[in-house]
This record gives sequence, C-alpha cells and structure tokens, in this order.
Amino acid sequence: MFVSQFDEGVFERILAPMKGKFVAYYRVSTAKQGINGLGMDAQRNAVMNYLNGGNWKLIADFAEVETGKRSDRQELAKAVALCRKEQATLLIAKLDRLARNAAFLLNLRDSGVDFIAVDMPYADKFTVGIMALVAEKERDMISQRTKDGLAAAKRRGTKLGNPRPTEAVKRAVKANIGRADTYAANLVPVIQEIQKAHVSSLRGIAQCLNARGFKTPNGKAFAAQSVKNILDRQTGKG
Repeated sequence: MFVSQFDEGVFERILAPMKGKFVAYYRVSTAKQGINGLGMDAQRNAVMNYLNGGNWKLIADFAEVETGKRSDRQELAKAVALCRKEQATLLIAKLDRLARNAAFLLNLRDSGVDFIAVDMPYADKFTVGIMALVAEKERDMISQRTKDGLAAAKRRGTKLGNPRPTEAVKRAVKANIGRADTYAANLVPVIQEIQKAHVSSLRGIAQCLNARGFKTPNGKAFAAQSVKNILDRQTGKG
C-alpha cells in the first residue's frame, strides 16, 4: 500500500509520545452544558488522555460557551496569542463541533500556530482549509435554498412577512385593554382600603386580595407583580 510523506507525517504525529508545551481550548455551544458542565469535562478528559505519556506541559487552558455561528471567540484568541508567545501547540478538544464554521476554520488555519484536534488528530492546515471551503459552500447553498423557497412561495401568491392585523383583531385587542382598565379601576379602591390597614407591601396586598376571594383577570391568584400591574395601569405606567 502506497503511503505518502504527508501520511507518514500524520501517523508520526498521532502515534509519537507527546512532548513540548501545549495550550488547550474547550468550547460548548450552550450555557446548559456550561463551563463546569459534563460537555466541558468530557473535553478536558479527552485532552488529558491524548497527552498521556511523553514529556509535555499543559501551560494553560481556555474555555468559553457560545454558539458555533459566532467567530469572535475571545478565549480562542487568547489561546492563540499565548501559543505564539510560548511557542506552544494549540490543542482543540472538539474540532468537529466547529467544522461548519468557515470563519473559525480559516482563522485557525491562518493563525500561525501549530494545532492538534484531539477528535481529529489527522487534521492539518490543508485539511482545515478544505473543511472551511465545504462549510462556506454549505452556508451559501442554504442561503440560496432559502431565497429560492421564498421566490417560489411568492409566485404561488403566498403573502410573505408579518401580515397586518385585521380590523377584527384590532377591535378584540382594544376590547381586552378596555376590560383590563375597567377591572383595575374597580379593584384600586379595594387595594387602597388594604393599604389604609397598614399593609403596604405588594406581597401583603396580594395575600389580602386572595384571602378576600379576588382573582386576576386571568382567573389566577394574585402575586406581587399582578398587584403592581394593577397599580401601574391606573397611574398610566402599565
């Protein structure tokens, strides 16, 4: 089987014991996974398992939570800057999470630092460049499909955009506002009576209204916020 010099270099990098200095970069796409969540822990474990053996030093790690669509990653920029300063290799735990972001891939390729993706250790600058082109092409195709779909809908006579509310809807909204204003006007004297009994907090007023059997316009028990809404409506703030 023919193996090129490129392939030999890749296999040597994968199989050889790690040595030198490294800076790790972790990323999760949602706050739910979080900096201290399971997603980040899994990436840290993957990096440490990859470095296991050899003479290496992990001088720093950087982590951030943000969507894959964004390219202005401050923590990644810090990691790249430190790699340049320390002549270290950048370790990316999960390149496949970022493989559809052309801006990220191109910035990584052109960063001027050596990098290793733990989940794709065979990836080099050439591979990342191709991935960036594919990601950019996919983004353009999605955009074009969206435009074609809108054009086809328009040809079928479908009205695009947010439709204007009908007169019936406007009348219904106006009626609801009127009922809410009337309800508030009728309830304010009751609230004032409660306040005269030295109950001044919104929570306390809500408890008194509930004890007397009053309900909000939606038929629910009163809370501090619903009392505030009633008062604000009467003072013109609601």
